[in-house]
Amino acid sequence: MNVPRQTAQIFEILSRGQFICSNSFDVEIKRLYELLDEETNYENLYNYFREINFTLEKGDGFFYFSRVENRADLERKIKQSFKWIDLLDFFKTFDPSFGAGTRFVPSDILVQLNVNADLKTKLNALKQYTPERSKYSDILSKIINEMRSDRFIELENEISEQYKVLSSFKYLEELVLSIQITDEAIHEIPE
Repeated sequence: MNVPRQTAQIFEILSRGQFICSNSFDVEIKRLYELLDEETNYENLYNYFREINFTLEKGDGFFYFSRVENRADLERKIKQSFKWIDLLDFFKTFDPSFGAGTRFVPSDILVQLNVNADLKTKLNALKQYTPERSKYSDILSKIINEMRSDRFIELENEISEQYKVLSSFKYLEELVLSIQITDEAIHEIPE
């Protein structure tokens, strides 16, 4: 099997649960995306990583790893998924069109908190993920830093503190869209 020389670099990024996105500002990440996007490279790397129990997954403009998990890891991932759903809900409340390619500055979100009670309620709910934080700006900063470290957003302009939403954000949107609630389950959920 012929794998690219950047295989170790790809593994280093993806094994940390991060994404390789097509619309990243990082030139090296873009180069890795283009390399993975070539069908032959993707197939070779898919088979290579499969041998070590990682599955190279391709999304719409991003790549990531998945793997079969034991029960403890599965429960941790479910908790992480709940957090991502809450974050998606918060950002979609701020701007319903919030998604890949969106640019935003945290100060705009903080201003919206003064006029949007629903947004404020959702940010208060996010305190559970930042227990040591109490000020809205601190909670928002912590959330943005986590989204940045998970590679869902990138800092585009340090001076204006403008962020760009990466194509990996579609993963969160697809996660929510994949949730199926049957009619029977609807009736079982207490109101």
